[in-house]
Amino acid sequence: TAFQNEAAFRQIIGLNAILIPITFFLDINAVEQAIMIAVCLFAVIVELFNSALEAVVDRISLERHELSKNAKDMGSAAQFVALTIIFTTWCIILFL
Repeated sequence: TAFQNEAAFRQIIGLNAILIPITFFLDINAVEQAIMIAVCLFAVIVELFNSALEAVVDRISLERHELSKNAKDMGSAAQFVALTIIFTTWCIILFL
C-alpha cells in the first residue's frame, strides 16, 4: 500500500536501491557496511510510520486543524532527521 500510494515512500526505496548496492563496492569493513545499510533501512521505517500517521490524520478528518497539521509536520520532520542520519553516517564513514 505504501509503495502504491506514497510518492515519498517510493523515493526512499529508490534511494535505498542506489545506496545499499554501493556499499558492496566500497573499501569498508563489515561493521561500517552494516551501519550504512541500517541507516538506509531506518529511513524506510520512519517513512512507513510517517505515512501511517498521515493516513490516520486524513481518516479522522480532511478539515484543517492545528493538531493535524502539527502531527503531519512532526512526521515530516522525523523523516528529515532520518535522511540527515543517512547523510551524516555516510559522510563520516567515507570521508573521516
